[in-house]
Amino acid sequence: MDHTDPVLPSVNSSYLPPLYDQQSSTEDEEDDDISPSATLLPKASSAPLAVRYSPEDSYNLVYFTFFLMGIGSLLPWNFFITAKQYWLYKLSNSTDQNESSSVGDYFESYLSIASAVPSVLCLVLNYFLVNRLSPKVRILSSLVVMLLVFGVTTVLVEVDVSEYTTEFFTGTLVSVAVVSGASNIFCGSVFGISGYFPMRISQALISGQAMGGTLTALASIVSLAVAKDVTTNALFYFLTADFFILLCIISFLLLPKYAYSRHYMLAATCVSPGTLGEEQSPAGGIPPLQPIIKKAWVLGLCVFYVFFISISVFPSVSSGIQSVNTDGGSPWATTYFVPLTSFLLYNVADFSGRLVTAWVQTPGPTSRVLPVLVLCRSVLVPLLMFCNYQPRDHLHTVLFPHDVYPVVFNCLLGLSNGYLGTLPMIYGPKVVPRELAEATGVVMSFFLTLGLAVGSAFSVLIVHSI
Repeated sequence: MDHTDPVLPSVNSSYLPPLYDQQSSTEDEEDDDISPSATLLPKASSAPLAVRYSPEDSYNLVYFTFFLMGIGSLLPWNFFITAKQYWLYKLSNSTDQNESSSVGDYFESYLSIASAVPSVLCLVLNYFLVNRLSPKVRILSSLVVMLLVFGVTTVLVEVDVSEYTTEFFTGTLVSVAVVSGASNIFCGSVFGISGYFPMRISQALISGQAMGGTLTALASIVSLAVAKDVTTNALFYFLTADFFILLCIISFLLLPKYAYSRHYMLAATCVSPGTLGEEQSPAGGIPPLQPIIKKAWVLGLCVFYVFFISISVFPSVSSGIQSVNTDGGSPWATTYFVPLTSFLLYNVADFSGRLVTAWVQTPGPTSRVLPVLVLCRSVLVPLLMFCNYQPRDHLHTVLFPHDVYPVVFNCLLGLSNGYLGTLPMIYGPKVVPRELAEATGVVMSFFLTLGLAVGSAFSVLIVHSI
């Protein structure tokens, strides 16, 4: 082994923010503690940064590994919220029909709250563990917890809980809380280490999250079409989730074997104590928060508000919008309308929006247009509220009675969520000093999850107000 210092990682040169160097140079003159070369944002150069000192990602193995882990990071949540018919079936067997009806009407809101609160707490914990436990330990332990909980959920599909509906409901919420906490530690840790890689890797991770929702919606529709029995449907459904979580464990264990990932993680050891191969970080300090917030607070607020608006109406409001042709009794109106319009279309649009960021990365990280576009999404909340949501106890007026309206609104919600949610997420770790890239990834994930938590609470108010 020679003692040549490893080369610092380059970044994807496909994005070069307009006039960013002129803007950042002024900021960096004011910040004596951060040099212009400290961040991971691409700089103007006569040669593309992507071709300097970096090995090729053979067969795109690293890209697809992060894409798969993106799928796994949100797969548990997606499977819990999409299996609506299964939960209603389990909860409808209660001897107290009034109680089961109340639980069924607001079940998505209960799930959102049970998911969001522990998610925020676990992401705070994850930030403190950045320099105490290696990403490998955090990622593998969270995946194992997710697999165990989903294994128990799969077994309970075949168990009769009609005499214990309240206990089953409570246990379900506890399972959602545990899985959400574990998946957020997993997601924050994976997004943190992706900050050391070129932007294409962060984009792969975020696109994979949207694909997870798409696969979940497809699995739900296929199981509805193939398995007529609700329990058989749910068994197939949750076994699919078990398989993907196991696949994530295997793919992550293979990640350090690729030359492309070894190159960037080796370079990261020069500036950060946490690496893929370390079992424990020698430096146990907490990453400084002030320089991260100073550089990335606007991007963090953009992420927060994007997901706050999305979770306010999806799935609690969007899944309650029924076809106006329900009385006709057609399978489209009675069986497939909600899975297709609320879940599949939203997730396909979300995936498309995230995928576009691989080629189009505008507005840039310092643009004032980005926060304006994020705020404009607020209009989607009343638009969905005044579709044919049922039951309606307070807002009796339906301004958009045709089935095409929720289709268009859900597509706009998903597309804008994917594009405007991805841009600040991939910008965040690039605008801070290199040694803070992983911690910034965790902070950006915290803003995302905080948006989901506040949006979940707000969704309850929206549903009750309708």
